[in-house]
Amino acid sequence: MSTTTITVIPGDGIGPDIVEATLKVLDAAGCNFTYDHADAGLAALEKHGELMPQSTLALIEKNPATLKGPLTTPIGTGFTSINVSLRKQFNLYANVRPVLSLKGTQARYDNVDIITVRENTEGMYSGAGQVMSEDGLIAEAKSIITREGAERICTFAYELARKEGRKKVTAVHKANIMKTTSGLFLQVAREVAERYPDIQSEEMIVDATCMKLVMDPSQFDVMVTTNLFGDILSDLCAGLVGGLGMAPGANIGANSAIFEAVHGSAPDIAGQDLANPTALILGAIQMLEYLGMADKAAAIRTAVQATIAAGECVTKDLGGNAGTKAFTDAIIARL
Repeated sequence: MSTTTITVIPGDGIGPDIVEATLKVLDAAGCNFTYDHADAGLAALEKHGELMPQSTLALIEKNPATLKGPLTTPIGTGFTSINVSLRKQFNLYANVRPVLSLKGTQARYDNVDIITVRENTEGMYSGAGQVMSEDGLIAEAKSIITREGAERICTFAYELARKEGRKKVTAVHKANIMKTTSGLFLQVAREVAERYPDIQSEEMIVDATCMKLVMDPSQFDVMVTTNLFGDILSDLCAGLVGGLGMAPGANIGANSAIFEAVHGSAPDIAGQDLANPTALILGAIQMLEYLGMADKAAAIRTAVQATIAAGECVTKDLGGNAGTKAFTDAIIARL
């Protein structure tokens, strides 16, 4: 059996703990990966003097997929977000954030199954035109939406919906007020929708979307939106299924893909066998699906669901007393 090499970035804080747990699960499922380990974040800054060494970028480019633990960007001037930099560097234009209700979590709902598809390189997060007046009284930033960027992400959302057997795509916007940027996005979303008559299309203003998600999330299936709205909505969706500890994310471009847990590095519990690795394991499931290993992805998902539902050996945030290692072993036992 041939092996696939993936790039692994352990990251900062609890990153190494949850990455180790996830690799154990992948190995136990018989994925037959080999791993190229690479440094980024504070760990890289200490070791190499930079947040994202050239050697790490080369490995991300070389291998078909990267599994990444949470990274810490130092607070203050001079450091841009490592995640934003990676998205730009490799043109990872699609951020895919699925949330799924799992029995046994402390969530408000038991019927949530939503994918947020967020444009990952444009809009307010592009960092364009950030200016502060000399007297510090006025700050400016620029939002840029291109027809190409909007069409690419909307097409991605509909193709994903079709592939996953989803019924509906909701384009989320603020075109009533932001008539140029959000207006262009909505116009393109409508044009793309016409090419997919087999999928129901709807459009919704972002503030109404937030309210409706909280009141009745079952009405949503796939949402597609711009960068800033996608960041906010996907975290709201994570809250519907038990928090960021249950939320994976994929950053996908034409030639590269990075899979991650979307939560932070939680340095206060690093190395103490306390972290919940579920989000990164779910991110690894996204990676397996991307690599065409749907059977392995399904086996791991079933094991995770069964372990959390049983509730006997889960981490504290899931209402149990198990450590990272015991929880991981419980998932592996069900494989």
